[in-house]
Amino acid sequence: MHFMPTALFVLLWSSGAIFSRWGLNHASPFVFLALRFTVALGLLALLGRGPRGWLPERGTRARVAGTGLLLVGGYSSAYFLAMDHGLTPGALATVLGVQPIATLVLQERRFPLGRLAGLLLALAGLALVVADSLRQASVSTAGVLWALVALACITTGAMAQKRIEQPPLRVLPLQCAVALLLSLALLPTQPLRFEPGPGLWVPVLWLGGVISVAATVLLYRMLRAGNLVNVTSLFYLVPGGTALLDWLVLGNRMAPHSLAGLALVVAGLLLVFRRRAAASGPA
Repeated sequence: MHFMPTALFVLLWSSGAIFSRWGLNHASPFVFLALRFTVALGLLALLGRGPRGWLPERGTRARVAGTGLLLVGGYSSAYFLAMDHGLTPGALATVLGVQPIATLVLQERRFPLGRLAGLLLALAGLALVVADSLRQASVSTAGVLWALVALACITTGAMAQKRIEQPPLRVLPLQCAVALLLSLALLPTQPLRFEPGPGLWVPVLWLGGVISVAATVLLYRMLRAGNLVNVTSLFYLVPGGTALLDWLVLGNRMAPHSLAGLALVVAGLLLVFRRRAAASGPA
């Protein structure tokens, strides 16, 4: 994977937690998600080139829609429901940190132990990065269950998306439309809260345009071009990136153990990528 798209993806995706927390202070989860996916669809309509740009190739539309239901709609919904039931973003990030390991076990029947060690080292580093959030977490059965649903959605969804050999902008409109329909269908399940103002519209525009379109296009391109385990391993960097943005933008300094955890994440990922490069090199 090239460094610049990878770094840009981690930077953009890391900003999602900050804007999500901001927006959820002003709207209930499914109101927020419905607005987010409406913005994403509007932007994709501007980027599309006629009706063909809105639909995937014939014969693949059901599979693309099902993938979007998991990776876009299901993951986002379960993520917010886990937080709504008391899990902090840090605790949720730790649960989701199992994704690269689960992907490795499901995708590759034989894998070097050194590569697994790298993933476990990165997971340990992730736990250090989010240690403060873990200590504050109010663990509930419902919260853990929704976190596991989010883990299942992003793991199986990424595996399915890897097999879709179409440009991201060809599949994203249908997937965002499916996610929007899911959000609207789930609206009656929670009390509605809607407080219009900059505190809502700025996060909605950022998540709808930057995360749901720009960052997701980068993710899909990396999934098409790279190894699935390597790409999903980049999510280990997201909590650290969020903490760095929190430090640079809001002035909240990172604790020494968070910096140490970020170093462990980087060391673990270097081991993962080195093992993969060695495995794919000449015999």
